[in-house]
Formats: sequence, structure tokens, C-alpha cells
Amino acid sequence: MRPNVVTRTLVSVTTVVGIAAGTLAGAGAAFAAEPAAKPAVSAEAAVPFAVVNLGLNADEARKVQDWLRKHHGYTGERDGKLGTESWKAFQRGLKKHWGYTGEIDGIVGSGTVKALQRLLKTHWGYTGEIDGDAGSGTKAAFKRFANGKPGFDSRS
Repeated sequence: MRPNVVTRTLVSVTTVVGIAAGTLAGAGAAFAAEPAAKPAVSAEAAVPFAVVNLGLNADEARKVQDWLRKHHGYTGERDGKLGTESWKAFQRGLKKHWGYTGEIDGIVGSGTVKALQRLLKTHWGYTGEIDGDAGSGTKAAFKRFANGKPGFDSRS
């Protein structure tokens, strides 16, 4: 009976040592694991390019880009998409002639729209309030502006 007790004791000790070793090995592997991979592109860089055509089709937007190139230093592509660079050029003109006081950041916020509305009210038949809301009246006048009806004002 004595050998049986020794065998059980050895099996028990071996089991305890094995469990402890396995736990430590697992912990070691967990600590040695590499940190989660960082994304190749930051979330900010993955944000889609903001295009704000304010109701213009691509041909009309290209006309505006041509006008911006001629009058306000637009150097981007003539792609029919009024994106950040197009609006930065527009903001430069709006700052110079139409009371835009914000940053030249290419974001079409209420300040940009208000200055655009002043331009459109003076020369392109906009009859609404200068409220910073690019509603249907603003979009219709912007379409007239893009199509040159009654004609681009070279001062703006």
C-alpha cells in the first residue's frame, strides 16, 4: 500500500507543477505578444474628401473652377468637384470682396455661405436673407453664377 501512496503523491505533485508551468507559460506568451498593430492610415486621413457643389453638376463646377483659377489662385484639378482646395480659393475671393472673415480652410460653413450670399445677392439674383443657409435660393443663384447668367463679374 505504501507504493500506491507514493505514486499518488508523485502524480499530484507532477500535476500541480504542470498546471503551474502551463499557467506561467501562458502568461509569458501573453506578455510577449506583440501589441495590436496600428492602422496604416489615421482616422483623420481616412475621412473622405469633402465635396460641396451646392447643387451644381460637374460641368458647372468645372466652370467655377476655371473662374477660381483665373481670379483667385486655384491650382487644383479641373475635376468638377468643389472640394477643399476649390473652396479655399473661393474663400480668398470672398475675403477680399464680400466680407468673409473666417479662416481660409476650405470648409463651407455658415460664414462662407453668408459671404457667398452677399456676392450672389449683388450680382446673381439671390433674393433671400444673408443667413448662412445654403438653401434652394442660394443654390439657384449659385447655378446662375456658374453658368455666367447674367455673366461673371470680374471684380469678384
